[in-house]
Amino acid sequence: MQTFQQDCIELAWRKFNRGEVSRRTLLAGLAALGAAPMLGGEAQAQAARNLVMVNWGGIANDGFGRFYGEPFAAANPGWRVVQDSTGPSAGRIRSMVESGRVTWDLCDSSATSATLLGGLNLLNRIDYNVVDRNNVIGPTFALDHGAAPYSFSNVLVYDSTKFPNGGPTSWADFWDLRRFPGTRLLRRDAAGALDAAQMALGKDPANLYPLDIRACIAKVREIRRNCVFWNSGSESEQFIRTGEAVMGQIWHTRAKVLEQESNGRFKHIWNQGILQPGIFVSPRGNPGGEMVQRLLASMLSNPEQQVELLKFLGNGPTNPRAAALVPEEFKRFNPTDPANARVQVAQNGTWWGGVYAQANADYIDMVTG
Repeated sequence: MQTFQQDCIELAWRKFNRGEVSRRTLLAGLAALGAAPMLGGEAQAQAARNLVMVNWGGIANDGFGRFYGEPFAAANPGWRVVQDSTGPSAGRIRSMVESGRVTWDLCDSSATSATLLGGLNLLNRIDYNVVDRNNVIGPTFALDHGAAPYSFSNVLVYDSTKFPNGGPTSWADFWDLRRFPGTRLLRRDAAGALDAAQMALGKDPANLYPLDIRACIAKVREIRRNCVFWNSGSESEQFIRTGEAVMGQIWHTRAKVLEQESNGRFKHIWNQGILQPGIFVSPRGNPGGEMVQRLLASMLSNPEQQVELLKFLGNGPTNPRAAALVPEEFKRFNPTDPANARVQVAQNGTWWGGVYAQANADYIDMVTG
């Protein structure tokens, strides 16, 4: 199952290969995603003065230093930030910590994994005497065991040519096959799909959690025969583009691509979108020690860099000062723009961390059964 982070890197390379951005812009964007060269053994041997950030990219580039590494090194002489792009899955983090051979300092993860691994005492707590909670827009972006320098959303996208009298405006409409006929699209993952199902069941989005997992799975089962399921961002885009689905729940970055490349035929709505934090975590026993807290603090404290990432790929800034820096033409694609965030639901990653394993297994059983 492709992660949002992996899909961002795929989108970055697609823009570069089409000639839409320069190599410098590509490298700068990948830098903000934390997708720089993978470390070899020699670099790891010098890790006493390195901070190793682990991402999902596997892409060799030198751009990370331009966005975060050089400013951090200037403020902290003798330290540098280097990248390992081998993929920081929850299983790999757990194995590394439990074996006592930790080589990673900071990992691009999720709120769910931060809650799960933190509860198993496999992560460092975020030191909020160093990391400033005021540098994020809300509590879901600053957890006990992780904090978020970017955001993303699950939104409802639809083909406007199929609904000349007006498209869907809510997840209740998404489930209404009579008023809005046609095949639906959902991710092959419970987190996001079940949140939408709970809203379709009529629960107040302001008090959405805890979800009624059994009822939500039953709600998805109602439309299963009229639904296709995606595993990667490019696949979700293709289902909509080819007409295999007339509407779907996809990442907002892919919805932006669809809208722009179709000249507005494929539209998306922010209402009842599911806003999620791009959480970074630190494995317990990390070689860089407490310096990782300063690195994370620097990532959260610089709104200018976060806005550049929004302009490049669409990842939402999480620093509250960023909103005023976003150019007007980018605001409608920004998940954390105040007007857009106001009508979305901030996903409760702490709740999901406690139930995800079983809920997702039951969801997949329903989808494939």
